Amino acid sequence: MYWAECFGVAPFLPISREEMDQLGWDSCDIIIVTGDAYVDHPSFGMAIIGRLLEAQGFRVGIIAQPDWHTADPFKTLGRPNLFFGITAGNMDSMINRYTADRKIRSDDAYSPDDIGGRRPDRCSVVYSQRCREAYKGVPILIGGIEASLRRIAHYDYWQDKVRRSILADARADMLIYGNGERAIVDIAHRLARGEDISEIRDVRGSAFFIRELPEDWRVLDSTNVEKPGRLEKPVSPYAIIDQENCAAGSGSEPATKSVELTGKLQKIQHRLDQRLKTVIRLPSFNDVSRDPVLYAHANRVLHLETNPGNAMALVQNQGSQKIWFNPPPIPLTTEEMDYVFGLEYARVPHPVYSGKKIPAYEMIRFSINIMRGCFGGCSFCSITEHEGRIIQNRSEQSIIDEIEQIRDKVPGFTGVISDLGGPTANMYRIACKAKSIEAACRRPSCVYPGICENLNTDHSALINLYRRARNLKGIKKVLISSGLRYDLAIESPEYVEELVKHHVGGYLKIAPEHTEQGPLSKMMKPGMGSYDRFKALFEKFSKQAGKKQYLIPYFIAAHPGTTDEDMMNLALWLKQNGFKADQVQNFYPSPMATATAMYHTGKNPLKRVKRDSEQVTTPKGDRRRRLHKAFLRYHDPENWPMLREALKAMGREDLIGNRKHQLVPSHQPLRSGNYHSPRRKNSYSKKHGQNSMPRKGSILTQHTGLPPRKS
Repeated sequence: MYWAECFGVAPFLPISREEMDQLGWDSCDIIIVTGDAYVDHPSFGMAIIGRLLEAQGFRVGIIAQPDWHTADPFKTLGRPNLFFGITAGNMDSMINRYTADRKIRSDDAYSPDDIGGRRPDRCSVVYSQRCREAYKGVPILIGGIEASLRRIAHYDYWQDKVRRSILADARADMLIYGNGERAIVDIAHRLARGEDISEIRDVRGSAFFIRELPEDWRVLDSTNVEKPGRLEKPVSPYAIIDQENCAAGSGSEPATKSVELTGKLQKIQHRLDQRLKTVIRLPSFNDVSRDPVLYAHANRVLHLETNPGNAMALVQNQGSQKIWFNPPPIPLTTEEMDYVFGLEYARVPHPVYSGKKIPAYEMIRFSINIMRGCFGGCSFCSITEHEGRIIQNRSEQSIIDEIEQIRDKVPGFTGVISDLGGPTANMYRIACKAKSIEAACRRPSCVYPGICENLNTDHSALINLYRRARNLKGIKKVLISSGLRYDLAIESPEYVEELVKHHVGGYLKIAPEHTEQGPLSKMMKPGMGSYDRFKALFEKFSKQAGKKQYLIPYFIAAHPGTTDEDMMNLALWLKQNGFKADQVQNFYPSPMATATAMYHTGKNPLKRVKRDSEQVTTPKGDRRRRLHKAFLRYHDPENWPMLREALKAMGREDLIGNRKHQLVPSHQPLRSGNYHSPRRKNSYSKKHGQNSMPRKGSILTQHTGLPPRKS
């Protein structure tokens, strides 16, 4: 704690030698290299890790978005005493740079003035190589979401091939996956005590190279855990259940009563204890890159080993090297979360960006992260792989304190908190009813195919937080902008009432993702019955409040498991319900997601993978993906020729025409613009001229069920 005691907290972590001199530093202990602009705010990973290490007494510097073409910018702060910590930023660099259609984005929300191109493709790999070039012998640790999602051999959508672990490509000394606070503090102190990075092998959430498998560990081949053929029967997710605990009260805190085991349950516990010294050998990089079935199998095994309570270590050969993956980190306690979010952040971008806007910061500067993790398990989402499925909560007082800091210190605050949320809006303090069940469970989702009977769905803690937050002095409005898990919300009508009456700003975005069971079953999303129930509650409470408010549903096109007929039926649902989507999303195969494994292999890792197991229909190719996207924008004349052609090929010409139940008109407009019926063409043309079109706002262009958009 020497430096912290001598100099106190730095206004900003230094990004230049001049700032180091002002702080009285001759060197940095740790240098964080990040692909994002440096924003000293707890929504940005580099700020959290930097401030946490600073609080532990380390001198931490930041190199933000360096020019990667030479090693010189990586020497800006000198040689670090302990290690380089490298992160691509808050997003995977390839997702940040490219659209779902593999087109280069011109913008970057995490860069000054929203200008793209400030970071390289495969950012963590390039930065690691430059740091090694700048200072040989300095340990290199990579972390953040890019490292988390690429920690094993993974399918890369942009190259359309399987790539080896990012640890092998980066040639870093260690990879930290998941929320790395506890891991990075442990490693920093051990390095400071003189341990060599090659000797640190017991940190949860870490991955590293090994030469040989340890002799005192039991090695299981993954095909003995989950294989195409006879399986070793897995431990039942509900084998260790205290029925009294399951029926425990429905308060905001989950029950934590310990379970005394005897007889058969004791044997099961012994098997769980054995897992602590067992490593699963995944199929090698060479195997999964050649064999789609083995890739899907490896992906399934990885996702089965994500519960910190029972996950085993993994190992995977990457050519001539072996990479060892320790089990996931133990979730932070509420006290630890409060500590992390209570550090002395400046809560604004570094002054070097003065006069420039960083869109990601503008979006979150008046919002507050109240929790981490998600137990939804959506197959296309990467939250669970990175943050875990056990919810990590801040205390109510910690959140209230942060609201007051925003009110009193953040420039431009007008009294409106833009969001109280996180990965989801309404999983705060929701957990399994018993820790023993939670520790043994291997289900990928607590809410699919239905809400688990052991999940405590009480929203009272969140309701109390909302009420207290909006009643603070100087707070005019508290909005909820995070994604709402509406199938969970309908379990608490009181919560829906509180949300709708006080915390919706006219529109509420929710994500059914699809209407058809085929794609929904591959997404692990609920059916439209849950949406309809939520919609009824939303409209009921909006009417009681005397407010005109609207639900905005999000949908995904071209997701694995989606047929052309599924998209057609979704388009019909949209038209019948009066929705005209302006922005639509094609499925984006992000690294390591279960849906990405479906996309690549045509197999379904949500079930046991076999050679002859279920084949998943996967929309591929630019034309078919454009078609699925076109169905979501059925109202756009630019899409009508493609949709007509597709409907004819599907034998659904009955949906082509100008009647209310039909999807697309039979004729194209005379020129680009809004469509008008050919039956009105002559009278309209005589009055307005041959090439005239109906005016904006006519019955042919307005929304039905939604208010007109402002121009």
